[in-house]
Amino acid sequence: MNTRRCEHCGEHLAARHAHNARFCSGRCRVAAHRARRTIPTELTSRPRWVRRTARKVPLTVGGETASSTDPSTWSRYREAAASTVGTGLGFVLNGDGIVCIDLDHCLDDEGEVLPWAALILDSAPGCWVERSVSGRGLHVWGRGPLRHGRRIARDGTSIEVYGTGRFIAVTGETWGDTPRRLGDLSELIDVLL
Repeated sequence: MNTRRCEHCGEHLAARHAHNARFCSGRCRVAAHRARRTIPTELTSRPRWVRRTARKVPLTVGGETASSTDPSTWSRYREAAASTVGTGLGFVLNGDGIVCIDLDHCLDDEGEVLPWAALILDSAPGCWVERSVSGRGLHVWGRGPLRHGRRIARDGTSIEVYGTGRFIAVTGETWGDTPRRLGDLSELIDVLL
């Protein structure tokens, strides 16, 4: 029996839907994306936005190559969101305490969170979580002390924790009922690192 449901209206997804379908119709997909695309003010109020290519190369709003360490190549959110350069947005982490935990390949074929990632999400209450560009990963956004980012490989999984010198491709597609704010990730960072 098919137990997959539309992420917007909750209706069962029929057999005619692709195995990785998340919505029952185009109308539900559009409505869900409009409702979920709310980026926390703690991010949109900072002038650290770039555009990006499909291969996640940072770009200025004018189309030049941007740098995750050169503030002269960054823009305000409003300008970056209005630009049509590239394929999407990115936010630059500059060491001010905003941290992103990138959980690669943490969603199964039905869009359910894998157990190892569920433990991390449970340890990050009050943090905004968004679906990554691939659709198979999640970004956990919060605050915490982090001198150097790290990539952690555990049991065939990849967890990346960054706070400076990087830009993160932002989709704005909020995952589940997570709040639109940045919570405290200090304890989780200590456990992961």
